[in-house]
Amino acid sequence: MLATPPLARSNSDAEVRPGVSALIMTFNEEDNLPSCLASLTWCDDIVVLDSFSTDRTVEIAKAAGARVVQNAYTTENGQRMYGLTHVLFKHQWVYTPDADEVTPDDLRDEMLAIARDPSRPEAFFKARYKNMFMGKWIRHASLYPTWITRLVRPDKVRFDREVHSVCSSDMPGGELQAHFIHYSFNKGLHAWYDKHNRYSTVEAELAALNPPPLVHLAQIFSRRADVRRRGLKALVTRLPFRPTLRFIYMYVLRGGFLDGWPGYAYCRLISGYEFMIVLKTEELRRRERGLRI
Repeated sequence: MLATPPLARSNSDAEVRPGVSALIMTFNEEDNLPSCLASLTWCDDIVVLDSFSTDRTVEIAKAAGARVVQNAYTTENGQRMYGLTHVLFKHQWVYTPDADEVTPDDLRDEMLAIARDPSRPEAFFKARYKNMFMGKWIRHASLYPTWITRLVRPDKVRFDREVHSVCSSDMPGGELQAHFIHYSFNKGLHAWYDKHNRYSTVEAELAALNPPPLVHLAQIFSRRADVRRRGLKALVTRLPFRPTLRFIYMYVLRGGFLDGWPGYAYCRLISGYEFMIVLKTEELRRRERGLRI
């Protein structure tokens, strides 16, 4: 059910202008949204795609001059694709930050430079982020660099996968040199656990329904962080003691200990998330055999 009608079904006829629009997906983000919007004052076309928040999210968005479109949330990729295909944006390029992200000036300048160059062949750009925890950038424990698609041409891309959605296109992609700042714990540990409880359920369902992915050594030793991450994830799914191995990899091999106490705590949180996936996967497989957990 829609509280606000969609503005358009396609962006293919939108007037091409040398700027960048923004699309922010929200649900009860009154704690995060003000900082996100404050870092986007340079953007003259901000759309907040809201999943019927019950707090002040919509009020904050409208007060900042953003357009608000509401749509019932089903999956991450489904909601993102709804926004990219149903909203008519002012500009050809759309920046898609989460509400708990802040956009520094150097990232702004880089994206605007891309938008001013009509000869660019790319359909999307990925960016790295600085993950903040306990007032510190968790550089080592967070497996930096992690690349996430943040700048897209809506009519040229598609997002798949229910959590941690992945962008694909028939056109090439690129990488931004500047970072965005990610405050994933801004709403507190309770909210973080709640989100990862949902995510681990989806991850377990995918693992229970599909055979373990093939392990490719070329991926594991790739120089590209995203390719190497996929290879390591495929390897880890086939090994015992996954939560412990993930902690050792993050804290010892990747140098999480260099991030001090925040790094140790972060590694423990992520290994706990891995343990949730393992247990839920086993539960689903036992239930398929008619066994109790």
